[in-house]
Amino acid sequence: MTREFTIKVPASSANIGPGFDVLGIGLNLYLTLSVSINESSPSKISQQDPYNVELTYSGSGNENVPLQSDLNLITKTALYVLHANNISSFPIGTKINVNNPIPLGRGLGSSGSAIVAGVLLANEVGGFGFDKNRCLDYCLMIERHPDNITATMMGGFVGSFLRNLSNNEFQIVNQDLNKILPSPNTPKNFIPSNAPLNLGTHVKYPWNPLIKCIAVIPQFEVKTEDSRNVLPSNYSRNDVIFNLQRLAVLTSAVGDLKPIPDVIYNSMQDSLHQPYRKVLIPGLTEILSSFTPKTHDGLLGICLSGAGPTILCLATKNFDQIANDIIEQFKSHDVKCTWKLLEIADEGAIVEQGSKL
Repeated sequence: MTREFTIKVPASSANIGPGFDVLGIGLNLYLTLSVSINESSPSKISQQDPYNVELTYSGSGNENVPLQSDLNLITKTALYVLHANNISSFPIGTKINVNNPIPLGRGLGSSGSAIVAGVLLANEVGGFGFDKNRCLDYCLMIERHPDNITATMMGGFVGSFLRNLSNNEFQIVNQDLNKILPSPNTPKNFIPSNAPLNLGTHVKYPWNPLIKCIAVIPQFEVKTEDSRNVLPSNYSRNDVIFNLQRLAVLTSAVGDLKPIPDVIYNSMQDSLHQPYRKVLIPGLTEILSSFTPKTHDGLLGICLSGAGPTILCLATKNFDQIANDIIEQFKSHDVKCTWKLLEIADEGAIVEQGSKL
């Protein structure tokens, strides 16, 4: 008997101007896992893998993505959830094909999508029956910033935070990832800490479907560690208030029946992360300041997507013109770009069951 299912996980954009480590949007660019399990006829490759997986991969970064189950982020994440629930391996004869169009290291949540895919994979393989909120707990054990991961799992335009943790929970959630995720040296009977319940709290904000997302993607990566290291350890009261004021307006303004360009544009300004990350992204300050609703009809707002280097524009029309003009600006700094027109992935991550033969 062969069991088949497909997991589709959207990309995401975090921060969205003033919402540093708070806001996220699920975007309709999908990491897809096509899974089949045939325990009566395992492949030679799955028999050689330490956890019974034949893994194939196509798409972004395919030349550098490891295909051994205890090295690949998707299957490592799945193995964490399985081990935490007393299952030591994938079923014999597991085949997983990963198709990933989400560019790696560009601020579109590629690692978050991989983590969500891994948790949902384990939920299906283990037959745990976890709902999305419980699955999110496991995601937050690996990715401790909830903005990307929540938008990816739940979809839509979301605000999120981690709840206050007890001392014991804090130690569990903040332990080194090498004590959670398996590696080639991890014993097969290893049982890691289970995820505490209800780690994250989130809310979905209304979003006018006329608003599309233009993602202009420079052809270089920004490492998360580098993007965090350029930020200050403390902020002034004025900078914090600046962002809070705009955050309060933005979360309502994008759901209006008639979006007001000046309101959205001004409420997408930021004082907490974009000014400091300009050193990592040539031309960032110039681009963020020179593209406005007055210079480009249809443009509502512009910001760094996540930690960058992708630029995210909210717009209702003239998508090609806006994208191409930003690409030309980047060219003046010797940076090549591609771009995608994306919409909100309101459902978030989904699992589709296939045939059972």
